[in-house]
Amino acid sequence: MPRKPRPIRPSRPGPSYRLAMLDRDFLMSDSMRGLRLQVEYTKTEEALQAWGVRSTIVVFGGARVREGGAGGHAAWYEEARRFGRIASERGGALREAEGARDNVIATGGGPGIMEAASRGAREAGAPSVGFNIRLPHEQVPNRYTTPELTFQFHYFAIRKFHLAMRANALVVFPGGFGTLDELFELLTLRQTGRMRPTPIVLVDAEYWRRLIHWEAMAEAGVIAPADLDLLHFVANGTEAWAVLEAAGVALEEVAAAPSLPSPEPE
Repeated sequence: MPRKPRPIRPSRPGPSYRLAMLDRDFLMSDSMRGLRLQVEYTKTEEALQAWGVRSTIVVFGGARVREGGAGGHAAWYEEARRFGRIASERGGALREAEGARDNVIATGGGPGIMEAASRGAREAGAPSVGFNIRLPHEQVPNRYTTPELTFQFHYFAIRKFHLAMRANALVVFPGGFGTLDELFELLTLRQTGRMRPTPIVLVDAEYWRRLIHWEAMAEAGVIAPADLDLLHFVANGTEAWAVLEAAGVALEEVAAAPSLPSPEPE
C-alpha cells in the first residue's frame, strides 16, 4: 500500500513575526535610534505639560557635595537649599497662572547640590524637576524631586535639550566635570545666540575664579571681551536670586512662552 504523506506542520514563527511595537530587539537596533530619541523627548514633554511647567530655573552643581561635608561642601549645600526655597517662593512655581507654573527648580535629579536645590523647593511647597541620566555611579534620584517630574534619560542630548529649552536662568554651584560640561553647553548656546538671553550665575565667585582664568580667554583672543558679560559671579544663593530679579526673572515679568530660538530664519 502507498504510504500516506506526512502532514505539513506549520513553521514556528521567528522574530520577524513579533509585533514591531513589542519587539525589543528591533526597537533597540541602530536603525531605531531616531525613534528612541523622539520617544525619550516626547515622554518628558508630555509630563511637563501635564504639570503646567512653562519655565524653569536650572541649578547645576557637584553630585559629591554633602550636607555638613568638609571644606566648602556644607556651605554650598545650604546655599543651594536656600536658593531653591527663595526662587520657588518668589519666582512663580507656587502659582498656577492660567494653568502654568514658572521658574520651577530643575536639576539633574541626583544627590549633592541637586538634592539641596530640590529640597529648598520642597520646603517652599513647590514642585521641582529632576532630569536624571543613566550612569554607573552617582546617579540616584534624590528624595526631594516631585515624583511625577522625576525622569530618567538614556541620551545626554535629550536631557540637555530639556534642561535648556524652558530655562529662564542657569545657576551653577561648585562642581566637577559634569557641572563644567553642563555650564559650557549652555554658555555656548548663549554666546552663539542659539538661546534667548538667559542669565548665567556662578555661585561662590572665589571657587570659579580660582578654577578658571576666565579673562585669559579674552586676553588670548579666543573669545570676545563682551562674552565675559554672559557670566555673573556671586557669593551665595541670596545674591544669585538678586541677579535674577535684576535680569527680570521675577513673578511679574516671566516670559509667556520661553523657548530656544529657531536655528533657521523665520
